[in-house]
Amino acid sequence: MPNPRLMSLVHQSWRCEIDYDMKNGQNYTTLNQEMILQKISINEFDTENKDKVFCLSYLQASFFATILEDALTQMRILVECNNELRIIKTKLDMKLLVPLKYGVAQPKVTDELESIDPNNLVSNEYKLNKLDSDSLRHDLNKQLRQQRNHIKSVIYDTDAIIERLKNFVEDAALYAETESRYTDGWQRARTEQHLQTIIDNEESPSRTIEYYKRRTDHEQRVHTEVELLINIIINETLQKVEDWMNKYDRDMEHIDLKIQLKKNEYQNEHDRRVGLEDTIETHDKQMKDWNYFKEEREKARLYREKMTKSAITVQAWWRGLLVRRELGPFKVAKKPKGPKPKK
Repeated sequence: MPNPRLMSLVHQSWRCEIDYDMKNGQNYTTLNQEMILQKISINEFDTENKDKVFCLSYLQASFFATILEDALTQMRILVECNNELRIIKTKLDMKLLVPLKYGVAQPKVTDELESIDPNNLVSNEYKLNKLDSDSLRHDLNKQLRQQRNHIKSVIYDTDAIIERLKNFVEDAALYAETESRYTDGWQRARTEQHLQTIIDNEESPSRTIEYYKRRTDHEQRVHTEVELLINIIINETLQKVEDWMNKYDRDMEHIDLKIQLKKNEYQNEHDRRVGLEDTIETHDKQMKDWNYFKEEREKARLYREKMTKSAITVQAWWRGLLVRRELGPFKVAKKPKGPKPKK
């Protein structure tokens, strides 16, 4: 069992500074209190390895952090909330704060030496003011020492509380580990007891389950064999169907080829017959045209022959008419008349 140890180091530094400003004629008393928590660590000192860090459980660490946070908060309040010194400082600055509150104009530069007469330095008033200031400073230093002693006593009490909490955490860790070991052993024994009870109660059903399991396995194997045989038959049938389908495709392809060849032959014969019919029709048309041409030519010859004969007849008639009537070129010329006799 490792022995955890809480190591905490709290370092505090208290400083009190009193400044006196001769120009402004004001006393400023500032108390700077600083407390630094430098190191809080939890180390585990083991006989074999002293550098191994001991880690608390989440619940224990949460409790310890909560308690430590409360202690640090109280110390911070004691350090920062020094109301007595703040009240004294407010009383000293009352002459300046009251005019500032009611808006009274203040001179830009305030010199305490303005109220002192250089020719009357041995006045009792100045001595009394000096005694009051020294008395006030002495009282402030005394209160500061008392406050410092009080804070040191509070820190000592807080360290004692932290030590008690450390011991409490160590004891809690030891108790928790002991209870954990006891709980683990008790849980293992309880688990073994429950397992044995379950085995005793489930032995008979387990045998029945095993019997039906073997029977189911046997039926499954039979079913597998039957299914395999049926699949073989189905595959053979499918192979035959595929062979017949291939044969059908080949036969249909051969028949289609023959049909295509016959179609081509028929188309060729049809084209040849159509060509012959066109040739015969062309020849017939040419013969008709030739006969028509000969008939027209004969008609034209007969017409020309008839017209020629008619023209010859008319020309002969006309020539005979001209000759008979002495017209045209067949006209008889007149005899010229002689000169008339003179009277």
